[in-house]
Amino acid sequence: MPLVGVLALQGDFQAHSRMLRGLGADVREVRTPADLEGLDGLVIPGGESTTMTLGIAREGLGDPLREFAATGTPVLGTCAGMIMLDRDHLGIADWRCERNAFGRQIRSFEADLRIPGITGPPVRAVFIRAPWIAEHGEDVEILASVDGHPVAARQGNLLAISFHPEIAGEARLHEMFLREAAVRA
Repeated sequence: MPLVGVLALQGDFQAHSRMLRGLGADVREVRTPADLEGLDGLVIPGGESTTMTLGIAREGLGDPLREFAATGTPVLGTCAGMIMLDRDHLGIADWRCERNAFGRQIRSFEADLRIPGITGPPVRAVFIRAPWIAEHGEDVEILASVDGHPVAARQGNLLAISFHPEIAGEARLHEMFLREAAVRA
């Protein structure tokens, strides 16, 4: 199985680590640039994007994360991870997110989504202060939307979702990500 990193500066990185280990992956928590070495994939979890931005700056991770993604190594961003990848933050993806787009925490909700590449029943998506993609470039494939707002997208080696599969116990997105990372291993 691949060696997968989980950005562990803030947010629910432990839930992603547990899920990935449960699927058989070797997992490394990423806190410094050196932690990116030798990884076959990287998960940027949900959390609070302003706090994550400060942590990335504090640890000098901005350029190393951009360079890591530029190698074509698979990257999965969930919720705030989707925001961190966007044009206004790390500038890795060709999209711009609207933060807290569905409203504050009290407006959290769940929805069933059909996502290409995921077979079986719909994906149960848990949205907590979730973003959506407000605008995107031509190379971005929208995989799922809620009320006409993109909540799942792919651009090359990047897969980003605005919800929390780790909270719903929904492992199929992580499985899809691990299949891509295994090709790199």
